[in-house]
Amino acid sequence: QVQLVESGGGLVQAGGSLRLSCTASGRTISSYTMGWFRQAPGKEREMVAIITSGAYTIYADSVKGRFTISRDNAKNTVYLQMNSLKFEDTAVYYCHLRPDAWGQGTQVTVSS
Repeated sequence: QVQLVESGGGLVQAGGSLRLSCTASGRTISSYTMGWFRQAPGKEREMVAIITSGAYTIYADSVKGRFTISRDNAKNTVYLQMNSLKFEDTAVYYCHLRPDAWGQGTQVTVSS
Protein backbone atom coordinates (compact mmCIF):
# COMPACT_ATOMS: atom_id res chain seq x y z
CA GLN A 1 0.00 0.00 0.00
CA VAL A 2 1.41 3.39 -0.98
CA GLN A 3 2.01 6.06 1.63
CA LEU A 4 2.55 9.73 0.82
CA VAL A 5 4.22 12.03 3.33
CA GLU A 6 4.22 15.78 2.78
CA SER A 7 6.60 18.25 4.37
CA GLY A 8 7.68 21.85 3.98
CA GLY A 9 4.57 23.72 5.02
CA GLY A 10 4.63 26.57 7.48
CA LEU A 11 3.99 30.24 8.09
CA VAL A 12 5.32 32.77 5.61
CA GLN A 13 4.73 36.43 4.85
CA ALA A 14 2.99 37.48 1.67
CA GLY A 15 5.49 37.61 -1.16
CA GLY A 16 7.59 34.85 0.35
CA SER A 17 8.36 31.33 -0.82
CA LEU A 18 7.99 27.78 0.37
CA ARG A 19 8.83 24.42 -1.13
CA LEU A 20 6.64 21.44 -0.38
CA SER A 21 7.88 17.88 -0.71
CA CYS A 22 5.95 14.65 -0.98
CA THR A 23 7.79 11.37 -0.62
CA ALA A 24 6.14 8.09 -1.48
CA SER A 25 6.79 4.69 0.02
CA GLY A 26 5.38 1.34 -0.94
CA ARG A 27 5.23 2.18 -4.65
CA THR A 28 7.54 3.61 -7.28
CA ILE A 29 6.04 6.85 -8.55
CA SER A 30 7.79 7.00 -11.91
CA SER A 31 4.85 5.71 -13.94
CA TYR A 32 2.17 7.65 -12.09
CA THR A 33 0.60 11.06 -12.43
CA MET A 34 1.17 13.04 -9.25
CA GLY A 35 -0.46 16.22 -8.07
CA TRP A 36 -0.88 18.84 -5.41
CA PHE A 37 -4.30 19.89 -4.20
CA ARG A 38 -5.33 22.31 -1.50
CA GLN A 39 -8.28 22.96 0.74
CA ALA A 40 -8.95 26.24 2.50
CA PRO A 41 -11.36 26.50 5.45
CA GLY A 42 -14.95 26.34 4.27
CA LYS A 43 -13.96 25.55 0.69
CA GLU A 44 -13.76 22.43 -1.43
CA ARG A 45 -10.50 20.76 -2.24
CA GLU A 46 -9.07 22.11 -5.50
CA MET A 47 -6.33 21.11 -7.89
CA VAL A 48 -3.18 23.21 -7.70
CA ALA A 49 -0.77 21.43 -10.04
CA ILE A 50 -0.37 18.08 -11.75
CA ILE A 51 2.65 16.38 -13.28
CA THR A 52 2.36 13.31 -15.47
CA SER A 53 4.83 10.44 -15.71
CA GLY A 54 6.26 12.19 -18.76
CA ALA A 55 6.68 15.44 -16.80
CA TYR A 56 3.83 17.25 -18.54
CA THR A 57 2.45 19.84 -16.12
CA ILE A 58 -0.91 21.48 -15.56
CA TYR A 59 -1.58 24.39 -13.22
CA ALA A 60 -4.59 26.09 -11.77
CA ASP A 61 -4.98 29.58 -13.22
CA SER A 62 -4.60 31.07 -9.76
CA VAL A 63 -1.02 29.77 -9.37
CA LYS A 64 0.34 29.95 -12.93
CA GLY A 65 3.64 31.76 -13.05
CA ARG A 66 4.11 31.49 -9.27
CA PHE A 67 4.14 27.75 -8.51
CA THR A 68 6.23 25.02 -10.08
CA ILE A 69 5.64 21.31 -9.73
CA SER A 70 8.50 18.89 -10.33
CA ARG A 71 9.41 15.30 -9.65
CA ASP A 72 12.53 13.34 -8.81
CA ASN A 73 11.75 9.71 -9.56
CA ALA A 74 15.09 8.57 -8.16
CA LYS A 75 14.02 9.98 -4.78
CA ASN A 76 10.38 8.93 -5.23
CA THR A 77 9.47 12.53 -4.46
CA VAL A 78 7.39 15.29 -5.99
CA TYR A 79 7.86 18.95 -5.15
CA LEU A 80 5.85 22.15 -5.25
CA GLN A 81 7.89 25.34 -5.34
CA MET A 82 5.65 28.22 -4.31
CA ASN A 83 6.84 31.78 -4.94
CA SER A 84 5.15 35.16 -4.53
CA LEU A 85 2.77 33.66 -2.02
CA LYS A 86 -0.52 35.43 -1.38
CA PHE A 87 -2.87 35.41 1.57
CA GLU A 88 -5.36 33.45 -0.51
CA ASP A 89 -2.85 30.61 -0.92
CA THR A 90 -3.45 29.75 2.74
CA ALA A 91 -4.72 26.16 2.89
CA VAL A 92 -3.88 22.60 3.73
CA TYR A 93 -1.91 21.20 0.81
CA TYR A 94 -2.30 17.55 -0.11
CA CYS A 95 -0.16 15.32 -2.27
CA HIS A 96 -2.00 12.96 -4.62
CA LEU A 97 -0.95 9.87 -6.55
CA ARG A 98 -3.53 9.06 -9.19
CA PRO A 99 -6.01 7.54 -8.88
CA ASP A 100 -6.71 7.41 -5.20
CA ALA A 101 -3.73 7.85 -2.85
CA TRP A 102 -3.54 10.95 -0.68
CA GLY A 103 -1.10 12.31 1.85
CA GLN A 104 -2.12 13.60 5.24
CA GLY A 105 -1.68 17.24 4.25
CA THR A 106 0.61 20.06 5.29
CA GLN A 107 -0.56 23.49 6.42
CA VAL A 108 0.54 26.57 4.51
CA THR A 109 -0.31 29.88 6.12
CA VAL A 110 0.45 33.17 4.39
CA SER A 111 0.24 36.28 6.51
CA SER A 112 -0.80 39.51 4.83
